[in-house]
Amino acid sequence: MPSPSVCATSPCYSIQIRLEIDNVIGKFAQIAVAIGTAGGSLGAVDIVRVERGKIIRDVTVDARDAAHEKEIVHAIKAVGGVKVVRTMDRTFTAHEGGKIEIRSKMPIRDRNDLSQVYTPGVARVCMDIVEHPEHVYRYTIKRNTVAIITDGTAVLGLGDIGPDAAMPVMEGKAMIFKEFADIDAFPLALRTKDPDEIVATVKNIATSFGGINLEDISAPRCFDIEMRLRKALPMPVIHDDQHGTAVVALSALINVGRLFKKDIRKFRVAMVGAGAAGTAIAKILLAYGIKDITVCDSKGVVYAGRRIGMNPHLSALAKMTNPRRIRGTIGDAMKGADVVIGVSAPNVITTDDVRKMAKNPIVFALANPDPEIAPEVALPLARVLATGRSDYPNQINNMLSYPGIFRGLLDVHAKGVNEEVKLAAAEAIAHMVKADELHEDYVIPSPFDKRVVHAVAHAVSEAARRTGLAER
Repeated sequence: MPSPSVCATSPCYSIQIRLEIDNVIGKFAQIAVAIGTAGGSLGAVDIVRVERGKIIRDVTVDARDAAHEKEIVHAIKAVGGVKVVRTMDRTFTAHEGGKIEIRSKMPIRDRNDLSQVYTPGVARVCMDIVEHPEHVYRYTIKRNTVAIITDGTAVLGLGDIGPDAAMPVMEGKAMIFKEFADIDAFPLALRTKDPDEIVATVKNIATSFGGINLEDISAPRCFDIEMRLRKALPMPVIHDDQHGTAVVALSALINVGRLFKKDIRKFRVAMVGAGAAGTAIAKILLAYGIKDITVCDSKGVVYAGRRIGMNPHLSALAKMTNPRRIRGTIGDAMKGADVVIGVSAPNVITTDDVRKMAKNPIVFALANPDPEIAPEVALPLARVLATGRSDYPNQINNMLSYPGIFRGLLDVHAKGVNEEVKLAAAEAIAHMVKADELHEDYVIPSPFDKRVVHAVAHAVSEAARRTGLAER
């Protein structure tokens, strides 16, 4: 039986249905009733044309899932005097032919234009870069271009689906870079899972880019790949699944502290999930000064000396966390905790676990689309609830962080990224919510507030200058 969190209709299951309807009074009302009775959410209704005795309409309906889409269409077909001409899934239509393209910044109208942008004039610019290598930032796309690199091994909650199936996500990421930060980003899905090959490939193509955004690469391989590329390349390399999520989670927690008028450094935190995002969140909380953090994975609490399911990455994490030396289950880690942050799997946190937390529990259930605990179940128990979903308050969306972080780093030709940059980004995001605006349902700004990108970019640029990363 599905959890309550998956029962709402969603724009990602939006269909447009073209209907041929008998042009009689009350017929469309019957269609609307059929859609509502089937659980669909009726959206736009447009008249395409009117024929003798017929009216052709396009009707947009949001459903719960693909099976529900079919139920809605079946319900419409059952209405007398109505013919379903065609059904179109709007999400698939939006992806038709890909979602991004390359455009020239200037026209080539005649031979004069051609001689400047291409041969023979382009040779002068090539030789200038030979003499002044730093001019590659001035005269090429490098100054404003990011490579989005994936191997398709950890895509959304879908897992290892391969590079081809990962491409729609990478294109969407490129769209967000352009729309929110005016950064040209290009998706590169690599047909290899070998860390050595991934590192070598990225090093070989890095000339064209001012930054590298690693995306949807599974843990623990992602940690090694990122570390090696950071050492090898004189540019920012950021695995967004780690650091983008971590920055926004910290931002929300900073605002919880502002709302409660408490020092979050004294909070006791339970982490559910020790993969890419969970590890990065734990590390950024430690860097911020929160010392009492206990991390759990699928085997239970991570602690020094644990033998089951350990690897070098988890052993290192165990040494940094769990000062209370807790052992046992997720419930054991959550007992008495002020905060639980989940970045793991659906329905691994119970109501009893939340009830055993400290007074005014803070629950960040960020698994997407199905959280660690259903929001409807957690809301009556939690003082503050955050999820990774857009249909509940307090969405922890890494879209709030990475466009501004890369914008700020590119603007100063940063030669890398450090913890100070990430902490500056988190503070900038947090303080986009004014003190008098803070509320249990509003501890993080909207990802569509474009002021966030500028605030984050400015804070990041300043941090890069202050810490010696900036070359401009």
